[in-house]
Amino acid sequence: MVKVRALFIAAAFVLAAPVWADDAATLVDAAQARTLADVRYDGRYVRLDYPGGDVDPKTGVCTDVIIRSYRAAFTFDLQKAVHEDMKANFSAYPKNWGLKRPDRNIDHRRVPNLETYFKRQGAALPKSRNKDDYKPGDIVSWRLDGRLPHIGIVTDRKAPDGTPLIVHNIGAGPVEDNILFAYPMTGHFRFIPDS
Repeated sequence: MVKVRALFIAAAFVLAAPVWADDAATLVDAAQARTLADVRYDGRYVRLDYPGGDVDPKTGVCTDVIIRSYRAAFTFDLQKAVHEDMKANFSAYPKNWGLKRPDRNIDHRRVPNLETYFKRQGAALPKSRNKDDYKPGDIVSWRLDGRLPHIGIVTDRKAPDGTPLIVHNIGAGPVEDNILFAYPMTGHFRFIPDS
């Protein structure tokens, strides 16, 4: 009986692993494609269509890399998802901006709100200094200089020391580089939306 149970658990793991790997590869491909876009860093408040709203494709910030990658990979709309969750659970989200209610034009473009959304979806993972804990498709967030929020996507490429590279936009448009341990990390997430 124990052998049968162990085989069943092993088989279930083998069956589940490729699904995550396929989804993660799709997300990584979408993120890496962002590095080919000519994007000027611009975080201005903009009125957006809803759902599916986006700022001008030639502009964006770090959160727009995440938003656009999830849309390209899974047709998943973080604008709608974050807005709906904030409408239903506004008190669970940060109050950094003094808002009294959700704002579908900007909420999904704020790192602390994405961190909260991913946590609320059960996607939070432990933060560590072990590079092997970060898999392609993972989302990582930091505080630059200890205060400015930033976010990016782990890719399948690695630095010479084996540290996974990150696709992010820190001011010069989307790039893929070695910043995983460059700043104080505030979040580590693995989020694949339900199909």
